[in-house]
Amino acid sequence: MIIAIDGPAASGKGTISKRLAKHFDLPHMDTGLLYRAVGFAMRDDLDHPNWEEKAVTTAQTLELSHYHEDDLTTAEAGIAASKVARVPEVRAALQTAQKHFAHQIGGAILDGRDIGTRICPDADVKLYITADAHARAQRRTKQLNDRGVDVTFDEILAQIEKRDADDRDNPAGAFYVAPDAHLLDTTKLSIETAFQAALELVNSVLAQKKNTP
Repeated sequence: MIIAIDGPAASGKGTISKRLAKHFDLPHMDTGLLYRAVGFAMRDDLDHPNWEEKAVTTAQTLELSHYHEDDLTTAEAGIAASKVARVPEVRAALQTAQKHFAHQIGGAILDGRDIGTRICPDADVKLYITADAHARAQRRTKQLNDRGVDVTFDEILAQIEKRDADDRDNPAGAFYVAPDAHLLDTTKLSIETAFQAALELVNSVLAQKKNTP
């Protein structure tokens, strides 16, 4: 069983994906961390003339275990991820790893930007998790403040809006809702309520497919 979960930054898709993976006992991949790792590794080189070539090499040789998740979930890493994600060769390298992960025996759950459209277009279930920018900025600000990172709501809101714009305008990406994806707006939902809503959607889709001749 493959479950594809897409959506913008801080929409709740990562938390929901992890909860669903635990519920269904499936391996989970946060594909955004791959792009964030490349972006983080390239953060001091993105203004260099040959940065794209180095980004491709970084993506092709990426070892995610070499990076600390706290470093990869910063706003800086997110913005850098949007930039390296515009390089088709970077996407190609990371997409290969994602597809291998998705099609392992037993299946998997993947969350990201283009899972339902590019990585797993034939996924058994596709969810698109969204929330308005203000709600997402509040969540990310609290998350970072709780870690001791001194950021303001306005600062994070501006970064999220920029990230959204970069993702939408990315000619190499596929930041769109898959036609057969099920939308879940978490703007006014608690974590537990959002998870239960997602679980109901997944179970409903699976039951419908099971009963379809």
